Amino acid sequence: MTLGRIIKIAMFLLAAAVAFVAVRSGYNTGQQTTYPVAYSELIYKYAGENELDPYLVMAVIKVESNFVPEAHSGYAGGLMQLTEETAQWNADELGITYYDYMDPETNIMLGCHYLRHLLDVYEVTDTALAAYNGGMGNVSSWLSDPRYSDDGITLKDIPFPETKNYVVRVNEAWTHYRETFEN
Repeated sequence: MTLGRIIKIAMFLLAAAVAFVAVRSGYNTGQQTTYPVAYSELIYKYAGENELDPYLVMAVIKVESNFVPEAHSGYAGGLMQLTEETAQWNADELGITYYDYMDPETNIMLGCHYLRHLLDVYEVTDTALAAYNGGMGNVSSWLSDPRYSDDGITLKDIPFPETKNYVVRVNEAWTHYRETFEN
């Protein structure tokens, strides 16, 4: 046997051993890829401080950035995809004068504070999630339009496809995280 063939066999055996250990230890790599979790200590801390379900926060982060702290989408950035304006408003509310909203801890802290604010304003989780993605002005407009809301509190339809899909995706991820971590 050639040295190259021996190295290939050794690498294959090593990979098989790692896969065996991963399966035996209960680590599901497919699940970790689809529903990653990082920064759980920070999520639990700031979810608790804001009386939020930590699994909801995980779901928002999953959909917003897939747990990539340097993620950017348009004008928003970080784990919870905050705009500079939203980060500034939340920092002012919290009395923070210096911050880096792209820092994972700061982003989670400000994002949880903002999510709590939206839940306090709208009272219905799906409505708050629609505001997180589509903006408070849009959601307030939809709530006052009988095409989108019958009661001014819940949305029966969301006219922005991206926001409608966002709410569905966050709810799916929220269900997954709850079922995974509560069992």
